[in-house]
Amino acid sequence: MASDSRLRATALPRPRATALTTAAVLLAALLAGCGDDDLGTGATPSLTAQTLDWTACPAPDQAEGGGGAPSPLPNGTTWECATMRAPLDWSRPRGSTIGIALIRARASGPASERIGSLVFNFGGPGGSGVTSLPAFAQDYAALRTRYDLVSFDPRGVGRSAPVVCKTDAQLDTFFQQDATPDDSAERTQLVRRTRNFNAGCERNAGQVLPHVRTTDAARDIDLMRQVLGDAKLHYFGISYGTELGGVYAHLFPRHVGRAVFDGVVDPTENPEESALGQAKGFQLALGNFAEDCVSKPDGCPIGDTPQDVENRIAKLLDSLDRKPIPGIAPRRLTQTAATNGIAQSLYSKDFWEYLTEGLQQAYDGDGRVLMVLSDAMNGRNENGRYSNITSANMAINCADEKPRYTVADVQRALPRFRAASPLFGDFLAWGMIGCTDWAVPGAANHPDVSAPGAAPILVVGNTGDPATPYEGARRMAEALGKGVGVQLTFKGQGHGAYDSKDKCVQSKVNAYLLHGTIPKAGAVCG
Repeated sequence: MASDSRLRATALPRPRATALTTAAVLLAALLAGCGDDDLGTGATPSLTAQTLDWTACPAPDQAEGGGGAPSPLPNGTTWECATMRAPLDWSRPRGSTIGIALIRARASGPASERIGSLVFNFGGPGGSGVTSLPAFAQDYAALRTRYDLVSFDPRGVGRSAPVVCKTDAQLDTFFQQDATPDDSAERTQLVRRTRNFNAGCERNAGQVLPHVRTTDAARDIDLMRQVLGDAKLHYFGISYGTELGGVYAHLFPRHVGRAVFDGVVDPTENPEESALGQAKGFQLALGNFAEDCVSKPDGCPIGDTPQDVENRIAKLLDSLDRKPIPGIAPRRLTQTAATNGIAQSLYSKDFWEYLTEGLQQAYDGDGRVLMVLSDAMNGRNENGRYSNITSANMAINCADEKPRYTVADVQRALPRFRAASPLFGDFLAWGMIGCTDWAVPGAANHPDVSAPGAAPILVVGNTGDPATPYEGARRMAEALGKGVGVQLTFKGQGHGAYDSKDKCVQSKVNAYLLHGTIPKAGAVCG
């Protein structure tokens, strides 16, 4: 993946918001027991003039993650859902169409104060905005005073022409595989299973696969802007959502309204560079977790020093490679699942306590907590059902990313990855073969986000971000262009900044979105 998706698209296989919500629910249960701006999207008048039929939202379907219908907001506002028609193939706008699932909560303030719609993408790629927005809506209550909050399932995701590559049972088997092979036999098996997964995507979703690129989703958003009745797109992109927002700004610079990018993808990197950056980012986050643990007044139950914590984790993973331990029956916690679970917990400092508990249990032979965290990363709920986040993540990344890496490429890169992260290096390096023999050629080495003429875009980088390392925010701001990208730094932990609840970050973001007040370039919070 080009951002936090690399961990997902690596065959283990990225929204972080959805994954964190899923993990919280599962853990609670367990522990309780130059663009073409002037041309517009190219959509036909019948599409741009369509009227959305907003009705009460149904319960999410399985591709969106399942669960109950979204509850009303505290003031009684109910969620409304609709389906927008968009061309399957944007090069043939009069051809067949697909449905793009939308959700909204109307602005809470006076109509005279309403700015328009604020469109969210929470990341992935592959995360359902229809399920993520209600889960995190209270975090954005201040923004709802002047905006309708809107999100969507991007094409290939959830209810929007979903890509589904494998059955639930097949995914259980897939995620039990060893993703860090140690010899030629294990390497052969990993390649074979990756090809088998990708063949399932082609077999089950071949018609959609050529049309799930980020450029396609950006065109959907501009159609959405028009259908919602907004002259400009006001946008809040998180994680991969920053890449999508950057591509939108490149294609439609004069349609950009007030936009915020948080947890920022580095648009200058190719997939290998992105994966290597994540190896460094997750290693940094692990070190921060270890230092936090040993600094506690009551002591750290999983190590005496930060290095001791990391050494014991490495020893655990080595032992799991030889002999997995019981996880959530009948599955066992493998080295790969444990690594995946540890990575998931590093996306938010709120999950560090679960990582500590999961490691304690794993040292005693109980892998349930780490497996719950791994399941959340992979989109599996407590009933054994999977959302389509893994399949969609693979499909979007492989359609976007031009390079196709071989076993030889990975072996060449392994020393650099291991130097960057003794714990995550192998895991992320081998993930580069995820697009082997993909049915659709990749579009580019990296996205084009240059957006001369666009309104200012607030780019928020977190110095402790594991999935989209801090350097990416500076590079995004520079790539957007002079006078467009305005960087705000948050000295914190976890993936993203706004949802950290830091008052400085939230006040500056709110001031821009609500009042148009952009902070000075180089401003720092935390």
